[in-house]
Amino acid sequence: MAEPLEDAVESADKKVALIIAILALFLALAEAGAKNAEHRATEQNIESSDLYNFYQAKKVRSTIAETAAQAFEAERAAASDPKAQEAYEKQIADWKATVAKFEKDPKSPGDSLDAIQERAKAAAEGRELSNHKLEHFEYASGALQIAIVLASAAIITGMTVLAWLAVGLGAIGAALMALGYLAPTALSFLG
Repeated sequence: MAEPLEDAVESADKKVALIIAILALFLALAEAGAKNAEHRATEQNIESSDLYNFYQAKKVRSTIAETAAQAFEAERAAASDPKAQEAYEKQIADWKATVAKFEKDPKSPGDSLDAIQERAKAAAEGRELSNHKLEHFEYASGALQIAIVLASAAIITGMTVLAWLAVGLGAIGAALMALGYLAPTALSFLG
């Protein structure tokens, strides 16, 4: 009579062990996603910071050239010698051309101030998306770890309710992980 009971317990334990294996697989996928999202967020943060610094450096240089042109315009008005005025005009034109080149560089359109600022913005938005993904993966990882603990406890205690709680929590973790991969902004309250 004890054999059918032992077989039933052994069968239930095998099912819970299979649940643990599946939960561990999902946990590994969530952890890999989290690591990738964290790495990507760091890269995008550095890129955004570098681009904003590049923008600021070019803007400062542009402002210096613009200020110098304005100063020379004031000095040109005070100059009485036509050759001096012509030299002022040439220098003012050179500085204005430099300012225009900073604003819209015809040789390197990607290095124009507007283009740099747009690239920096895109990198910052990418960083935010990666951070949303990371939040989903971290919550998924936590849910899956707790589910594994509950499933393990179900084997030890023989309490079926713990196995069902593990399955439910594992499903939530798997859903959060899927959202991290597929729709990281779907649950905006997570991150």
